[in-house]
Amino acid sequence: MRLGRDRTWAREHLSALAAPLAELEAELPRVDRWGERIGRVLLAGGRLLAAGNGGSAAEAQHLTAELVGRFRAERLPLSALALHAETSTLTAIGNDYGQAEAFARQVRAHGRPGDVLLALSTSGRSPNVLAAADAAADTRMSTLALTGPGPNPLADACDDAICVDAPSSATVQEVHLVVVHLLCGAVDRLCAAVGAARGGEEALER
Repeated sequence: MRLGRDRTWAREHLSALAAPLAELEAELPRVDRWGERIGRVLLAGGRLLAAGNGGSAAEAQHLTAELVGRFRAERLPLSALALHAETSTLTAIGNDYGQAEAFARQVRAHGRPGDVLLALSTSGRSPNVLAAADAAADTRMSTLALTGPGPNPLADACDDAICVDAPSSATVQEVHLVVVHLLCGAVDRLCAAVGAARGGEEALER
């Protein structure tokens, strides 16, 4: 059976992206600040932890893959962990301590003061992500949130947040992916700038 040629839903889906993407342009200075903060922490030997559920988990892992691997520019690998990807740990914690602790206990294990937690939730109300943000604050980590429409508890719990004003979780996640790539670009630019500065200092020393 062939699908009909009515593409109304597809056009509506694409149209729904237009407004939040346009609004994201106003957040570019914030994204640059986040990228610089994350980059400086990672270049100093710190770590980024990322947490989310479902599609947000996939985006958390997308971000960490780009940082440990590379986004565009060649550079040293950077330390980043997507907490849901530790499946044996995740299920053990969920079984022994409850699902709400699945990320928080990992934050306490892996996070150090000055590290960064990026928390993703389309609702901004996921209990395990909220618990991770609380654990990160207790650990004296920086906490950043990508959420759906604000205000919401996760945005309130974190040091800073980008809240995507879109009614559909799918649209929110698609905009979050754009933010992930913008963050990776900002980190790459910082790494290049730091590398160039260090290269210049070494040349002067010689």
